[in-house]
Amino acid sequence: MKIAAVCQSGLGSSFMIQMNIDSVFKEENVDADNIEVTHFDTGSMNITAADYFFLGSDLAEQASDMPQDKVFVLKSIIDKNELKEKINVLLDKEGIKHD
Repeated sequence: MKIAAVCQSGLGSSFMIQMNIDSVFKEENVDADNIEVTHFDTGSMNITAADYFFLGSDLAEQASDMPQDKVFVLKSIIDKNELKEKINVLLDKEGIKHD
């Protein structure tokens, strides 16, 4: 499974989201050996680029043509609790064990 964190330029915010996703996986004791987490800019976001996408609400419009079950819009990209809730929804959907 491939998860992409997305921001406008693909450098700052997306990298922070990627690091936070990795941190949530550790906190939740997720075996992430078969999960790739990456980050990139909105121009690289397309249905074949990843299985799931995490992005800030300011970019939600740019993901409107994506399948909505593949997109997780964050109200706040710095709220780790919100991210954790959405990651757990994804893990449950995929049947991936976590705490």
